[in-house]
Amino acid sequence: MHSFFEGSSGGKANTVFDLESDLVKYSRGQVFFSQVLFVVKCNCISLTTQGWQCRPSLVFTLKSHWAQKSHLNWIRLLRMKSTPALLITPDSDYQTLSDLLRGHARIQPDALALRDANTVLSYGALNERIDRVASALQRDGIKPGQAISICALSSVDYGCVFLGALRAGVVVAPLAPSVTPKILSGMLRDAQACLLFLDDAALALVEPELSSLPRIALDGSAAGRPLEAWLAPAHSTPTAVTVPPESAFNIIYSSGTTGIPKGIVQSHGMRWSHMRRGTTYGYSPETRSLLSTPLYSNTTLVVFFPTLALGGCVVIMPKFNAAQYLVLCEQHRITHTMLVPVQYQRIMDCADFDQRDLSSFHVKFCTSAPFAAALKADVLRRWPGGLIEFYGMTEGGGTCILDARAHPDKLHTVGQPSEGHDIRLIDEDGIELAPGSTGEVVGHSPAMMNGYHGQPEKTREAEWYDTQGRRFIRTGDVGRFDAQGFLTLVDRRKDMIISGGFNLYPSDLEAVLCTHPHIKEVAVVGVASREWGETPVAYVVLREGQAAQAEEVLQWYQQRVGKTQRLSALHFIDELPRSAIGKVLKRELRELTTHSAQ
Repeated sequence: MHSFFEGSSGGKANTVFDLESDLVKYSRGQVFFSQVLFVVKCNCISLTTQGWQCRPSLVFTLKSHWAQKSHLNWIRLLRMKSTPALLITPDSDYQTLSDLLRGHARIQPDALALRDANTVLSYGALNERIDRVASALQRDGIKPGQAISICALSSVDYGCVFLGALRAGVVVAPLAPSVTPKILSGMLRDAQACLLFLDDAALALVEPELSSLPRIALDGSAAGRPLEAWLAPAHSTPTAVTVPPESAFNIIYSSGTTGIPKGIVQSHGMRWSHMRRGTTYGYSPETRSLLSTPLYSNTTLVVFFPTLALGGCVVIMPKFNAAQYLVLCEQHRITHTMLVPVQYQRIMDCADFDQRDLSSFHVKFCTSAPFAAALKADVLRRWPGGLIEFYGMTEGGGTCILDARAHPDKLHTVGQPSEGHDIRLIDEDGIELAPGSTGEVVGHSPAMMNGYHGQPEKTREAEWYDTQGRRFIRTGDVGRFDAQGFLTLVDRRKDMIISGGFNLYPSDLEAVLCTHPHIKEVAVVGVASREWGETPVAYVVLREGQAAQAEEVLQWYQQRVGKTQRLSALHFIDELPRSAIGKVLKRELRELTTHSAQ
């Protein structure tokens, strides 16, 4: 677009400027231009720069000098076309999500913010509703720093309660409704939740000993006091609270793939770092993000919060269904999404996938589980838009990012360390390894957890310090960097099998098995062995319509590996046990092996 300015510059009046701007950003009453080209038509001098700042009076100041070192004092705007509001620039100072939502409610009150199958909220309506949540929490005496818990299917009201708690400075502990009653009770006690927001499906998980915990029913069911009755009156205004960046934002409980979930305390500063990088991935008021993973998962929240922080609309899908997902993509012209690998596979397997209009997509994200190179390649070939894989932990530390479209020859990796993230490899004794070595991945960045809630010893176990005393988070993953700095993951350190003194990485064994034409997916686990200490056992899911004998597949595999990599057993299974976000629960497979041997 073209806009024209006139002003005075170095004593030269009526200089005319031709502005070509891709993006106009509003922030706290000011306008910032980024990604712009300014051409100064004065004495044949051209100036290219960034960093224009506009005050409400529409007088612009250029924070730069032009080629002749003359200072450009001011420019008056004559004509300008603007885009909807953006409240964040990549170098913005810390802001709370609550303040950003207030800003969007003021600037674009009618723009859509949240929607599910039953409810649609504009930014104006969302802001009012989270005010009512925050006011109700304050009315009930819940103070900043105290916690509430939410255990329910994802919905607009789930999002409103989460956001309203943040406005009151209250910490949110979102909990999985797929856990056992015992685990739910343990998480509620660990979080020291003052209130439990739930739906009818989660009521069965609440043990009698928790009957004294006040419950609010998000769905208006008998699970608790109806949300509408609990909310503060319309147009309520909560008391303002100050929320410094180190304050706890939420407590995310680990998926429990290796045992009892731990409460990971993430700060407002950590979440701010996620939101601030949103401009990098094209989040804007035109964004429409479809989320089909649950809101208790960090996988979902790393898209949910940036979408809202930058003024976009989140479309919530309570339960994933591949066919319905594609319908929603077309219906809402989705631009952004987060999916885990198993969801990508199911979507790509849909018979009508190639007939769907997915041209609105700007970018798709993936995280949380190993993403096969062949599946990445299939997504790149058949699904418009970019594909970004994030590798990291809910605990934070270091993040690697793979831009799959830009690096199609690196699909077997999880990418390179994100800007400002320091990722290293250490051995079993905590000694940093030289380049080219294979070791445990540790990371340091601005986005790091405060610690595990109420578990200082577990927190210390997750930390590693370099020789300068800088704190890193241990991932438990084993990997190696190539010459270009791309990280390839070998396996989980805890999943490594030591058999007869040899280190076996299950991913190596699984890769061989997956080349069998009848095998769809496989997981290898280590089980106790009197002879070898541990021995590998494989669980195999066959492709639909394929038949095979387990013994034949086992022999096929044994012929293709060395003696130390041979399996002690191979079992067929209908499907691999997974967490709600698609991680294979290998502990359940180990338990299955143990029970079978008894």
